[in-house]
Amino acid sequence: MSFVCLVEIHLHFPENGSLKGKRKELVSLKSQLQRRFGASVSETAHHDRWQRATLTAALVGGSASVVDDAGAKLARYVEAQFPQGVRLERGLISAEEVLEA
Repeated sequence: MSFVCLVEIHLHFPENGSLKGKRKELVSLKSQLQRRFGASVSETAHHDRWQRATLTAALVGGSASVVDDAGAKLARYVEAQFPQGVRLERGLISAEEVLEA
């Protein structure tokens, strides 16, 4: 059985003054999450706002504990990168539960 951990990352960039500046921050963060954790990452909300962004990262694996641990590590990494401007939500579900829905 496989498991999916979703981490929703709500970012705030109070010092940012443009969409171009926000995009630069997001490209860097998405690249790091993909490289360090093997996560699939997408911007899922606030595309037109220059001080806010929401990313969703997905991690998949064969063990609930391994996937949940990877999600916790990813969350800690993001919190360390944005100590003043991030809110995170994390959930874990089995592929079986997703496919039955």
